[in-house]
Amino acid sequence: MSRVGIYGGTFDPIHLGHLHVITQLFEKDLIDQLVVIPAGQPLLRDFQPRATGQQRFTMCELAVTTLPESIRAKVSVNPIEILRDGPSYAIDTVVALQASFPNDQIFLVIGADAFEKINQWHRIDDLEKMVQIICINRPGYKGLGIDINALDVSATSIREGRNSQVPEKVGAFIRENGLYDNQ
Repeated sequence: MSRVGIYGGTFDPIHLGHLHVITQLFEKDLIDQLVVIPAGQPLLRDFQPRATGQQRFTMCELAVTTLPESIRAKVSVNPIEILRDGPSYAIDTVVALQASFPNDQIFLVIGADAFEKINQWHRIDDLEKMVQIICINRPGYKGLGIDINALDVSATSIREGRNSQVPEKVGAFIRENGLYDNQ
């Protein structure tokens, strides 16, 4: 039985903080493989993503190529949510992915900020019976989950031009596509 992590997020854009989480999941031996899933229509966000689903998927694929080979070989990016019409519910994604990993243990990787809102998630009681949750501490959210010395970077600060902590391949994609006015 393999331990399969699902790491969903808006990834608008994916940044070095996300890649640090991915690296730490493997370095701390929490999972054996990871599926990165850009959200389609996230419901518990104040704003919808600025980049399209396809653009966020491409940025995730580009970012994964920058990981060390020993980790990159265990990480895939799946467009399941951006291809689905309607809202993105974690439980629907888990049910669909269980078909691909029928004999494996599924872990849902979420940040402490998302974990604070987990009681608002669609069918959370059912979801918690299907997966084990790995909560990752973020700066400002200590004590809720696993401490990985998370990087203090946010996609919002990148979109607003306050930092550029993205892999160079992602930065080039952002510039080439004029995704965020200030890049």
